[in-house]
Amino acid sequence: MPPVREDFLRLAPELVLCVTGILLMVMEPFLSRGRRTILASIAGGGAVLALAAVAYPALHQGSAFSGLLQIDRFSIFFHALIGLVVVLVMLASPDYLERENLEHGEYYALVLFAAAGMGVMVSAVELMTAFVGLEVSSISTYILAGYRRESPGSNEAAMKYFLLGSFATAFFLYGVALLYGATGTTRLEHMTVTALPGVAELFHLGLALVLVGLGFKVAAAPFQLWTPDVYQGAPTPVTALLASGPKAAAFALLLRILMTVEGAGSFWFWALWISAAATMIAGNLAALVQTNIKRMLAYSSIAHAGYILVALTAAAASDEPALGAAAVLYYLAAYTLMKFGAFVVVSQLGGASERHVEIDDLAGLGSRQPATAACFSLFLISLLGLPVTAGFLGKFYIFNAALASQLIGLAILLALNSVIASFYYLRVLVVMYMREPAEKMPKTPIPWAIATVLLISAVGTLYLGLFPGRVMAFAAQAAQSLPISK
Repeated sequence: MPPVREDFLRLAPELVLCVTGILLMVMEPFLSRGRRTILASIAGGGAVLALAAVAYPALHQGSAFSGLLQIDRFSIFFHALIGLVVVLVMLASPDYLERENLEHGEYYALVLFAAAGMGVMVSAVELMTAFVGLEVSSISTYILAGYRRESPGSNEAAMKYFLLGSFATAFFLYGVALLYGATGTTRLEHMTVTALPGVAELFHLGLALVLVGLGFKVAAAPFQLWTPDVYQGAPTPVTALLASGPKAAAFALLLRILMTVEGAGSFWFWALWISAAATMIAGNLAALVQTNIKRMLAYSSIAHAGYILVALTAAAASDEPALGAAAVLYYLAAYTLMKFGAFVVVSQLGGASERHVEIDDLAGLGSRQPATAACFSLFLISLLGLPVTAGFLGKFYIFNAALASQLIGLAILLALNSVIASFYYLRVLVVMYMREPAEKMPKTPIPWAIATVLLISAVGTLYLGLFPGRVMAFAAQAAQSLPISK
């Protein structure tokens, strides 16, 4: 059946993102370097319009394109989250691109295309459609990771990300092929295992390969080794994007498969349990010895992926998986704000060619730039999970979901890892407020766009910590909108 008008309207955010990206690529050759602000304005306007366009599918939920995409509260939650990430990236990037003398049009277009792929991933209820979204997002971010073409570190990051990402994509695609062979369909809700000999084994092998492919995207152990090198070498605004958008989209797809495909949760349970424990431990222990702030935050991102995997494991283990699923959604919202804000601070303080990204370079920041230091401190203590911040309630909901699912061991590991993480987060605070810089460090001006990003991230972090009710209720409704098949 050919697509109808309603199908395109339910895909409005992705269409806006793609049309804006194409427009930017067409316009850039005709604009002089002195008129880059036009490109930034178009890109920002497109991002805001795409976020606003989420309103239509939110009010007109249902399936699209012959049931390949499902617009429900779950996908709307992630569309809003990804849309917010894109708006923040567009605000945070112009000053960085100007400072590094990088082309604007291609960069903005790639960010928009990556976001469109993420949007398809979170709405897909058919694995080949999810694969298309995954590839659109991945190819765009591979290029963005190496966007500083004259930087060896950026080139290394792009090469590692591309090679390892290609292997992960191959695992995912082979898994899809095996699932199709076992069930005769790639639609999640129709996947059932027959009693024919060998079908169950084929089905389980397919699920295992899909988990491997998506485990790479969320930086889960033992597939996390690419993360520190890529996060360190990529342009810092791109690092902020990688740490939030693609990770949220991959977790959304994992959660949809787990909740929808019969037998996925029970089969994945121990793999998720072991991966959650290993990811938390590997991320936090490696972060303890880092001296580069980007690498420290990269290992911190790995640890936070482990925390989210605890909630995912709770959803797999429980007879009421919506509690664990809601904890995943809430934590992703909180994590996105605090991690994005932290990377934006690092981007601004790093200076030209990102020369000042060592932890010791932050010495004396509390006296040199008290407002910036206060924002960075807020993001760090939220990542640590102290009260009154989004990170505290995010961990509380995960802890609650783990206890409700009788995952006592994972709950204890979560608590112990939070204690370990306090060392490297508090060490940064000590350097900022209790040490003088070894040499005279210049005061880094904060442009209005960067200040806006920090304000949105800081206010969001405090809002989710003080008034979590509405967002948690939305997350719970989104989790309950998924068809549960245990």
